[in-house]
Amino acid sequence: MSRRHAAEKREVLPDAKYGDLVLTKFMNNLMIDGKKSVAESIVYNAMTRVEDKIKRAPIEVFHEALENIQPSVEVRSRRVGGATYQVPVEVRPERRVALAIRWLIKAARARNENTMEERLAGELLDAVQSRGTAVKKREDTHKMADANKAFSHYRW
Repeated sequence: MSRRHAAEKREVLPDAKYGDLVLTKFMNNLMIDGKKSVAESIVYNAMTRVEDKIKRAPIEVFHEALENIQPSVEVRSRRVGGATYQVPVEVRPERRVALAIRWLIKAARARNENTMEERLAGELLDAVQSRGTAVKKREDTHKMADANKAFSHYRW
């Protein structure tokens, strides 16, 4: 990691159907080998499935699912006098969203439905109901931070 200056944030354009920036970031993370149209069709079809299942605006469901996945604290390694401590720290807002997106995609890929659309729709529905692999990942992160709160005075 460069110590000279922070990397500049690249602006992304809102997606075509819902006009949402977070959804664009989600699609960019889902994309493999630069195939954005494939990622878009997967996400939009998954959103349609979600809308058919629970009769709510799919973009609201998406944001609620992300909200349920976002961690508020995490542990960072900190070396103090030859020992390494897991120090709990609050997560920056941009990182919270990035982690939630990453965990949601990883959990969806690990499911065993037939198509990626079905997997993503299933994981979104699970996340809205505060269950599923992505939400469990957040709970595990919070438990780890809670278990190591004795080292919080090493925060920098």
